[in-house]
Amino acid sequence: MIVGINEIVNKIKSKFTQTPTTGIVLGSGLTLLDKDIKEKIKFSYNEIQGFPEPSVDGHLGELILGDFSSEKVVIANGRYHLYEGFDLETIILPIKVFKALGVKNLILTNSAGSIKKDNIPGTFMVSVGHLDCTYIDDAEIPILSKSKKFHSTRLITIAFEAARYSGIKLVEGIYAWTLGPSYETPAEIEFIKKLGADAVGMSTVPEIRAASRLGMNILTISCLTNYAAGVSTKPISHDHVISVSSANSNKLNILLKEIILRITNENH
Repeated sequence: MIVGINEIVNKIKSKFTQTPTTGIVLGSGLTLLDKDIKEKIKFSYNEIQGFPEPSVDGHLGELILGDFSSEKVVIANGRYHLYEGFDLETIILPIKVFKALGVKNLILTNSAGSIKKDNIPGTFMVSVGHLDCTYIDDAEIPILSKSKKFHSTRLITIAFEAARYSGIKLVEGIYAWTLGPSYETPAEIEFIKKLGADAVGMSTVPEIRAASRLGMNILTISCLTNYAAGVSTKPISHDHVISVSSANSNKLNILLKEIILRITNENH
């Protein structure tokens, strides 16, 4: 049972009284360096009523608040997925809490499979659109969503500026959401590719939709950890995904610090 948002927010504010204006969701195996988060307050998900423990490796299940790159932030270190048995309301609960805490800018990260041969594992991709390939809404053909209400053109511009400054390769593309937990077949990937997708993963789109309804500015960054089925003959495993995303967490840390610094400077 999900408790009231106000009850959750009051618990958080009892320990962290400042207003975080940027929220970050960390995907599979992706972490931020503790030393870079100042005046840090941590809550394990099991300390927050309504926040169940994630069941997937690479998702620690903790809420972190503090000062990151001179900006007050709240970080969800670990997310929920439909394939874990959680309903959509639970999946988007952290986003609702972010909004109630005062978050205006939301940065969603995930680990995803690359559909384009040119986008090698270890590349970061910023989403300029998304596809819902879960068919849970009985859609016959997934519809490409590229509206700026889902993908902020301002934050995308900032992300590319930050990547160039930091010397980090960042490409743009379309993210496709599939249900999971099994990886797609080569035939499914070929179909998703024809729809226009550049990467595929099992999360994030519910959060994009919820944040859009709440009027937040949204930026989605994928760490491309592997080639999707059929793009390469190498087998895909979650352990490999975690290994590659963890190896690239430092680069993500650098990129996010520079993005948030630019957001902060823009606001002052």
